Parts: sequence; structure tokens; C-alpha cells
Amino acid sequence: MDIVLLVKAAIMGIVEGLTEFLPISSTGHLILAGALLGFDDGKAKVFDIAIQTGAIFAVILVYWQKIQSTVVALPRQAKARRFALNVLIAFLPAVVLGLLFGKVIKEHLFTPVVVATTFIVGGFIILWAEKRPPGAVRIENVDDMTPLDALKVGLVQCFAMIPGTSRSGSTIIGGMLLGLSRKAATDFSFFLAIPTLIGAGAYSLYKERALLSAADIPLFAVGLVFSFLSAWVCVRWLLRYISTHSFVPFAWYRIVFGIVVLATAWSGLVTWAD
Repeated sequence: MDIVLLVKAAIMGIVEGLTEFLPISSTGHLILAGALLGFDDGKAKVFDIAIQTGAIFAVILVYWQKIQSTVVALPRQAKARRFALNVLIAFLPAVVLGLLFGKVIKEHLFTPVVVATTFIVGGFIILWAEKRPPGAVRIENVDDMTPLDALKVGLVQCFAMIPGTSRSGSTIIGGMLLGLSRKAATDFSFFLAIPTLIGAGAYSLYKERALLSAADIPLFAVGLVFSFLSAWVCVRWLLRYISTHSFVPFAWYRIVFGIVVLATAWSGLVTWAD
């Protein structure tokens, strides 16, 4: 296996893990990083989706106690059953719309200019969400969500099919606009990521299996390991961060980064490959 290719896989894994659960779009960063590294062919696109599974293992590890207690309590606790049902309800809209429109979106929207534009728009939406009055919060804990709340968050998550929007950004900021506290929205975003990203990774690997061979195992393994490690660090940091801080810094990061990408693309300073 080419050492340079493995280094690229490690870099992409780190990018995935550090950005997957922040409201800054992991897909957008992977598209831009892949364009800079020359790691953006058909196999690379499958790789980008598959290594999300490594990041999900980090979430499972951090939230293992909640996940385990919910599974154990399912037969006897209505609260546990409601929580599991809410995750399932929120997961379904992305499945339906992804199957219907996923191919069209990949063909036409996975470009650096689209990513940069949605970075900027998403940044302003975060600034708007963070200006909510304190009384707008209805739900302090994920266990207090209703199935209707879950459905609304699931529908908002579908905006993340537009690259650069951010799945975590859509669910966290969308959840906050729907009345969830910052902590509840972040927690539910993490739990919703488990079926969403595992499902997307498995579906992508199956659908594009003709592009892959046993020789690709080291490449994917490196990406998964580095994605897991960086995501584990990031998730633990984010949970501490949101207890005392807002998402405003991420909004300005998105806006500035998007402007830089657009400026370098239009000036010809950087050639961003589609």
C-alpha cells in the first residue's frame, strides 16, 4: 500500500473526526480537504462516508452508559421505549429523502463553491438561533422530547444532505430553534447520528462495492482509526464546551472560512476540484 495514500487517509480521518459533531460540516471539510490532497475520486467519496463509522464508535463509547441503560430498560420502562422510538422517528426522514434524492444531490451539489456558500448561510443561521430569548426553551432533557419533537428534528436533519450544511449543525441548531436546550439538542444530535451515519456508511459500501477490493482494507482501516480517535477527543471537549459557551464562534468560523474558499476560488489562488 502506498504510504502517501495512507497518510492522506489519516489526514482525512482526523478531519472527519474533528468536524463530524461540530456545527461546521464534516462533509464540506472532507470535500475541501480531498480537493487539496487530490483525494477526490469515486473511491475517495465512498471512503469519506465509510469512515464516519469510526466517529460513531466514539459517540457510542462516550454515551455507552445511556445507551446500555436504555436497551436494558426497553421491556419495562415507557421512558426508555419513548426515547428509542424518538430516535427511530427522527432517523426515518433522512432515509426516505436520501434514497429519493441522494444521487441527484451527489451529482450536482458536491462542489467547493456550493460548500462554501452553505458554510456562510449556515453561519448566519447559527447567529440567529443563538439570539433566542431564554423563554424559547421548552425541553431541557432528551427524555422530555415527544415523538412530534423528534419528527421535526428528523426533518431538519434532511437539510444536511446539502453539502456544507452540517448534519450536526442542522440537528443541533434546528433543535434549538424548535425549543430544545443547547444540551438537549446536542445530546439528541449525537444519538441520532448513530443510526444515520452507520446506515449511510453501510449503504454506501454496499452500493459502491464494485469500486472496492481487499487491497483497500488498510486504507479504510487507517481512516476509521484516526476518525475514531479524533472524534472521541472532540465529543468529550464539545460536551464540556456547551455547558458554558454558545455556538457563536462556530458561526463566525463558518462565515470566514466560506468567504476564504470563495475568494481563493474566484481569484484562482487555489484550484478547488469539483
